[in-house]
Amino acid sequence: MDISLKRIYDPVDSEDGLRILVDRLWPRGVNKQDAALAVWAKNVAPSDELRKWFHRDTSQWREFKKRYHAELDANASHVSDLAKLISLNKVTLLYGSKDEKKNHAIVLRDYLAKQVEAMEKETTTLRK
Repeated sequence: MDISLKRIYDPVDSEDGLRILVDRLWPRGVNKQDAALAVWAKNVAPSDELRKWFHRDTSQWREFKKRYHAELDANASHVSDLAKLISLNKVTLLYGSKDEKKNHAIVLRDYLAKQVEAMEKETTTLRK
């Protein structure tokens, strides 16, 4: 499993693998063709309410992660679809946030990594 993170504004690179935009809103100034996306997974992005709440006070990082995990748990079908895609490909999750240390893509990457790991364990168990 290979999940990278990158700002959507950074140049496309051949090492990106499948490029997946994980923002609910399309990033300003980015041409859809130039973005070279495989998928726009807006359904796994934080809700508008959660996004706006976090942007008002980014010091609430732990609480944001908790709330975002709850949203992801409630959105199991879209998360599962994305986890399956990730289990088969090298991917780069793309986000628009300027903050490279505290953004939803970090939380999503870690969440998806656990989902993929669980899927792989289940597959291994079924093969035995």
